[in-house]
Amino acid sequence: MKYNFYAGPAILAQEVMQEASRAVVEFNGMGFSILEISHRSKEFIAVMDEAVSLAKELLNVPEEYEVLFLAGGASLQFAMAPMNLLDASMKAAYTDTGTWASKAIKDGKLYGQVDVIACSKDANYSYIPRGYEIDPSYRFLHITSNNTIFGTQYQSFPETSVPLVSDMSSDIFSRVIDVNKFDLIYAGAQKNMGPAGTTLVIVKKSALGKVNRQIPAMMNYQNHIDSASMYNTPPVFPVYVSMLTLRWIKRNGGIAGIQKKNEAKAAALYGEIERNSLFYTPTNHEDKSKMNVCFLLHDKEKEKQFLANCKSAGCIGLEGHRSVGGFRASIYNAMTLEGVNQLIGVMQDFEKVNG
Repeated sequence: MKYNFYAGPAILAQEVMQEASRAVVEFNGMGFSILEISHRSKEFIAVMDEAVSLAKELLNVPEEYEVLFLAGGASLQFAMAPMNLLDASMKAAYTDTGTWASKAIKDGKLYGQVDVIACSKDANYSYIPRGYEIDPSYRFLHITSNNTIFGTQYQSFPETSVPLVSDMSSDIFSRVIDVNKFDLIYAGAQKNMGPAGTTLVIVKKSALGKVNRQIPAMMNYQNHIDSASMYNTPPVFPVYVSMLTLRWIKRNGGIAGIQKKNEAKAAALYGEIERNSLFYTPTNHEDKSKMNVCFLLHDKEKEKQFLANCKSAGCIGLEGHRSVGGFRASIYNAMTLEGVNQLIGVMQDFEKVNG
């Protein structure tokens, strides 16, 4: 048995993979693969409609919001969000909590005035900043809810009258959130929702239409809303697998049920890191991610041996990002407690030999 701890593209539920693989051969009795049917066919329109409906249901999305499935990844949203929301004369606030937040800031500056009001780069992004002031005149505050590389996560969102925009690529559908707090949420699919290739966008309709610039057709949220995510050919297979994944989440107790399992997995793994004499986490205790658990060995010389032991035990993809080093266990929705316990067992055995 192998356990997939990669940060992304990431683990999918086995039953989702099995159903998706059957659809690659033949979808819905059509005699065609899901890969070759028309996106204008009633069969795929039904897929898109169900994917949108499930996202709205699971996240309890209010009526005044639209749900879109777009291409381009979350990285395209770094530009698309300010292009649609931030006029050149307006100011927006960003927090810099990691690599992807920094990239969002860079693109945001192309479309309006950007103030970085909080940053944790001084400690290699090992914490989520607190105690900063948010001027009510800002058009929005942009945050990155979970930082895959550095293993930090907002455990609660900023309380502010300023509209919130959030990149939730690595923790969407992993915990209950209040969509009402946000004007815009975007998330690449490839962590908790499906394969790489589609991006979920949840946008408050009243937030749009307030910029004076000309927006290219493919970058305009309103065009995608008017076309029900089919302004151009959508990423058919990623949307389909995302729909299957959302069905799986619903069958497994919805987001509240998934959150309970995620909390149990994270508690077990962080508990072992704290107990084990060989390992530690550089992440601030209050900000530890429940999706990406970053940890280090006190003795770096033993890293290769530990990774080899993990691989032998079927625990794959544990290498930490080069900017952090050490190890990273990504324990997204589809990771089982069994897989986490397998890793914990490797850590305990390693301590017996090297402690």
